[in-house]
Amino acid sequence: MTLTTGRDAPGTTTLPAITGFHHLGLTVRDIHTSESWYAEVLGMTRAFVEPHPTGGGHTVVMTRPGTTLFLGLDYHPQADLKRFDARRTGLDHLALRLDGAARPRCLGHSPGRARDRPRRGPRNRRTCLRRRGLPDPDDIPIELCWSGS
Repeated sequence: MTLTTGRDAPGTTTLPAITGFHHLGLTVRDIHTSESWYAEVLGMTRAFVEPHPTGGGHTVVMTRPGTTLFLGLDYHPQADLKRFDARRTGLDHLALRLDGAARPRCLGHSPGRARDRPRRGPRNRRTCLRRRGLPDPDDIPIELCWSGS
């Protein structure tokens, strides 16, 4: 597959191969509440804080120790402070891949509340706590995925 940057005529500029996901930035209503939630529920820790180059605000960059996962919690002074709504254009949900083939106990919820949903593709993926099961403080749904039988 050839991807173009859109600045040049199609096919004249190609991007190097995409090798993985780098990070995700989420605009949040209360950065302190969100940082606490991601630390407590997903075991993430603060890596650093970065000021926005324009418009004020800043990002608290969180990571999961021992992984390459980085998540930016963005504070924008001009944000509308409305709760997340997947029906608006933009983000629908956040999906995280869990290590291991065994069905995990989902963050304090009994295994009976987890919903296994087979996925199409090269692996049989299972999903735990989709949608209403694990929203963050802004109601952004978190989907946890793992492989297994």
